[in-house]
Amino acid sequence: MSDRVHQSNKTCVRALISGRVQGVGYRYSTVEKARELGVEGWVRNLPDGRVEALFAGDRAAVEQIVLWCHQGPTAAVVRQVNLEEADGLGIQGFTVRYSSPT
Repeated sequence: MSDRVHQSNKTCVRALISGRVQGVGYRYSTVEKARELGVEGWVRNLPDGRVEALFAGDRAAVEQIVLWCHQGPTAAVVRQVNLEEADGLGIQGFTVRYSSPT
């Protein structure tokens, strides 16, 4: 099992994006980019004004979407992107989540 989880070409990261990232189409642009790259996961707004996303898939594709997150859509002003490793097992597709963490 651990060999399957830790394949060198697969990865999963949680990203916290801060700046002017809400109300500028950031979530929906992220969905489009993730689907284009074949990345699975989700994206949502946080109550504190940041955007949170989970990206899972091929390491090169995840790296590409993380690089894209530093710029985001045209109207966004990204100040910071913080990353941490995450567990992406069982994630399928890429969606917008509307519920905030408790």
